[in-house]
Amino acid sequence: MKALILAGGTAEDSLKDKGDNKAFIKIAGKEMILYIVDVLKEIKTIDEIFAIGPEKLKEISKGDFNVIKEEGSLFENVKKGLSVFSEEEEILILTSDIPMITKEALEDFIVRAKDTGAEFCYPIVKKEVNDKKFPGVKRTYVKVYEGSFTGGNVVLVKLNAIKRAIDKVEGFFKYRKNPLKLSMIFGPVFLIKFLLGTLRIQDLEKRVYELFGVRAKAIISEYPEIGTDVDKISDLEIAEKVLARGGGL
Repeated sequence: MKALILAGGTAEDSLKDKGDNKAFIKIAGKEMILYIVDVLKEIKTIDEIFAIGPEKLKEISKGDFNVIKEEGSLFENVKKGLSVFSEEEEILILTSDIPMITKEALEDFIVRAKDTGAEFCYPIVKKEVNDKKFPGVKRTYVKVYEGSFTGGNVVLVKLNAIKRAIDKVEGFFKYRKNPLKLSMIFGPVFLIKFLLGTLRIQDLEKRVYELFGVRAKAIISEYPEIGTDVDKISDLEIAEKVLARGGGL
């Protein structure tokens, strides 16, 4: 299995004084992306690591990961990054701003995702689980019948299936943090169910197949680190505390 880290683009305005690219923001003297690389190196099922972003990533790679030069938007980088792999590959895609990710969190997700046989697997975390480990951390939550969930910053995909649907999912990708717009993409029935709180996870999985021809599965994770990214200064401060203590807040 290959891993692809999305390390391109620019940091949010609130983080600009720390650096233009989040992958290079240092936490305890270490670039954020390297925390992710170090965890990936511990996972036996991952035999090669790639990162797509600026060429200066080569200066910190130390041979631990391959660098693909970024190109355009986040979605364009996803497409370019995936283009280097053969269609038979399974690819673990991660963002570069989850420095608190752990080996246990990723291994749990990978094993359970592979067991489903699905072509696109995405981790989700219940609000209660997130609040327990990282109290006060603000995340975007979607309320469905089974509870309120936040999405992870990792996906496991079977490349041949994703390449078939890649152009269709651009709108979905663009609005990945806007639950209302996502529900509108899925159709009026979904919008009504979403507003009433009766939408089920299996309804979403079924609709993804209908729209994109991809067998998708949501993996409910008990590891909030898989979705706790660094988007603002308060997130960075939390990450510094957690990584310094080697655990929760």
